[in-house]
Amino acid sequence: MTQQGVRWTADQVLALASDAASREAGRGLGVAGPWSGAGGSGDGAVWGLCEGSGGERYRTVADVSDASGPAYRCSCPSRKVPCKHALGLLLLWAGGESAVPRGQPPDWAERWIAARRGRAEPERPAEAPGADSPPGSPPADPQAAQRRAERRAERITAGATELEQRLADLLRGGLAGVQQAGYGLWEETAARMVDAQAPGLAARVREAAAIPSSGSGWPARLLEECALLHLLGRGWLHREELPDALAATVRSRIGLPAAPDGPPLRDDWLVLAQYDTADSRLTTRRVWLYGARSQRTVLLLSYGAAGRAPDLALPPGLALEAEVSAYPGPGQWRAALGERFAPPARTSIRPAGLTTAQAAARYGDALRDDPWLDAVPVTLDRVVPAPDGDSWQVADADADAALPLTAAARARPGLWRLVAVSGGAPVKVFGELGHQGFTPLTVWPAGEGPAVPLC
Repeated sequence: MTQQGVRWTADQVLALASDAASREAGRGLGVAGPWSGAGGSGDGAVWGLCEGSGGERYRTVADVSDASGPAYRCSCPSRKVPCKHALGLLLLWAGGESAVPRGQPPDWAERWIAARRGRAEPERPAEAPGADSPPGSPPADPQAAQRRAERRAERITAGATELEQRLADLLRGGLAGVQQAGYGLWEETAARMVDAQAPGLAARVREAAAIPSSGSGWPARLLEECALLHLLGRGWLHREELPDALAATVRSRIGLPAAPDGPPLRDDWLVLAQYDTADSRLTTRRVWLYGARSQRTVLLLSYGAAGRAPDLALPPGLALEAEVSAYPGPGQWRAALGERFAPPARTSIRPAGLTTAQAAARYGDALRDDPWLDAVPVTLDRVVPAPDGDSWQVADADADAALPLTAAARARPGLWRLVAVSGGAPVKVFGELGHQGFTPLTVWPAGEGPAVPLC
């Protein structure tokens, strides 16, 4: 795949074919003759009617906007994914806008596109290109699903190998020329990782692209990010030699799909925090929960179309009795919300807290299991927000230790809410702690009082 809205080359399209016969058949349909009503949305959706041998017109639609891989739907009886009509349509589209002009999709194509994008989850990609079934449903053809998984693994291996070579070339040439090379160098590498169906690698490459313009000390930060990229690529290439838990973490970081496999855990779950992040396609909602009995912290993820809030809404300070099931991998915080036994209600429950030193130690322990971890959830007990020169920190009220706040936290209005709730007195604060510092998300005042969201 390439960037959203950028047309593919014919070679990229033909690389999707499941065999040589499909490639040849697709080439034969990659011309205007058999097609009518062909069009594209400009953001990765393509559709058209293809004339069949019996005079029947097959409805064909493809969506190449998702970083987890392209998907297709065709009314023909072929069981190949993609079928020759989907290949032909994408070849026609690759030829330019004169063959496939921009326009509004017909109803049958629009319904499929809307349904597919409404299901999209960037951190949990579709099982395989062409999958149309709802999340969690068994594949229609397990053998075909296995073959698609094997083909994807081969593509990821090729991508990881290529990334290793690109990193070696970058370091061999030295970091001094990276600023002059500009963003294009990184975006082209990220596009190659998307081609390889490794969205996790692509995302980390794009994050590295912003480092050369991030201010003083960027060469050291870029070298650190390159080392993590190298570690993830090598982890994939040697995944069969890793312990099962670490191999599961590598697969997750690469971007392969996973399903919750832990036994359901029933508890009274306190909602610690809820906040949204958005891009051009999706709104992602993160909800942190704390089990009153298990003392376990878990993360729920939900998604909505761009500009639309996800359905799941659990304001901080409420608690609900429910079951959650964990996803695989050591140090994995993510879980799936299962059966609910009572509606969310106000509660006096507060999470157990740590000192700043204990929180830092928790982050260090978590990095042993997942070196690519950005942050861990922690609750700090009896801390006071205080200025630290041009920055801010949260300091232990009972010890000479503190954690710096992240730049993102300092830029939010929530910082002043935290300062106001504290008023110079110790408070309990929940947030995310990573290598850039602590990001407070919710605060509880001293004594009794409801949780106050900071985001």
